[in-house]
Amino acid sequence: MEQLVEKAIIVGVQLQKDTHFEYSMEELRNLAGALGVEVVGELHQNLERVNPAHYVGTGKVEEAKALYEEADANLIIFNDELSPSQIRNLEEELECKVIDRTMLILDIFSRRARTREAQVQVELAQLQYMLPRLVGLRASLGRQGGASSGGLANRGAGETKLELDRRKIEDQITKLRRELDQVKEQRTTQRKQRLKKGLPVVSLVGYTNAGKSTVLNSLLSKTGQDADKQVFEKDMLFATLDTSIRQIRLEDNKTFLLSDTVGFVSRLPHHLVKAFRSTLEEARNADLLLHVVDVSNDERDYMMEVTEATLQDVGVENVPTLYVYNKSDLAGVAYPRKSTDAVWISAKEGAGLDELIESIRDRLFANHVMCRMEIPFGRGDIVAYLSDHASIKETEYGETGTLITVELSRADYDRYEQFVVGK
Repeated sequence: MEQLVEKAIIVGVQLQKDTHFEYSMEELRNLAGALGVEVVGELHQNLERVNPAHYVGTGKVEEAKALYEEADANLIIFNDELSPSQIRNLEEELECKVIDRTMLILDIFSRRARTREAQVQVELAQLQYMLPRLVGLRASLGRQGGASSGGLANRGAGETKLELDRRKIEDQITKLRRELDQVKEQRTTQRKQRLKKGLPVVSLVGYTNAGKSTVLNSLLSKTGQDADKQVFEKDMLFATLDTSIRQIRLEDNKTFLLSDTVGFVSRLPHHLVKAFRSTLEEARNADLLLHVVDVSNDERDYMMEVTEATLQDVGVENVPTLYVYNKSDLAGVAYPRKSTDAVWISAKEGAGLDELIESIRDRLFANHVMCRMEIPFGRGDIVAYLSDHASIKETEYGETGTLITVELSRADYDRYEQFVVGK
């Protein structure tokens, strides 16, 4: 069978204060392209406020219908989240399939989700989006059933089916929430175990397609990690939905955990942000955020604003942040280089990774202590532990024990303070 190629007209409303409208329409094209939808036409309208009935004015609806027929399209995509009544009115007027930006993003997330957790989060967001839109259709479905008067027994067949659908969706939402709560408990347990080990956590955050996964993979390669630890990376929107956590061990045995998180996009659906809250808690509990920015993109400042606003929305606040200006090779800026709170790199080229590691080290391990210890010969377990978890600079053998000069974490210093003989 020949596969149907989806061809779409995209429609947007530019409000007076929206200085990023053109970029949001370009992004809508890219979102459509991520699903294999070909954009064959575009319409936009300048308005003071969105039309509550049809999103755009009635004249623009007629224009959209004419363009739809002329371009032989089979879909119209709107650049905002439409209300249930707007969808109903537009479908009646346009006599075609209508979807909004939220549906588009949810569909992309649905196709990209690999782990069970990500699949549950996306399905929950989809059902929460769908529920009020089912309810919004109640009246028209009821009329189709031909009810003659009020009352439960005389409701239309369409409305009765809608009630059943609604109940099924509500039951499924409850079930998915329960499943996510269990995952959240598992995450909390894992986090407590990591805290016990005293490993600092660094979390990669940023706009979708800024290169977070490439940064993670480059750091893994740089520190000699096995190739099977690499995460999926691709030049496309929302390549990563699943949180990946990898252990990074530096040459001097300093170790930290690096987590990759879902990328953000402007007008990210509220339900989706809420559903992914537990995943994003990795960032909330991090010791350091690496805010990865595509410095070659003209809209980078806006992308940074969107990322920071979304992080705030899920409660990620007051976490020390290092800005990683990635794709410097495409931006015509000097790199690699670093400043107080930023580093300019090209993760794809592997340029600037030394500067990035140095910046991370300065922030994470500032409280490390250099001291001299005497470990009794009978406590070879401590020497072995420090060899694995600290940086031993010098080793000598005395009459009663091993003398070492060592740089170690404050937690390990406190644990073995009884063996300290000098600083």
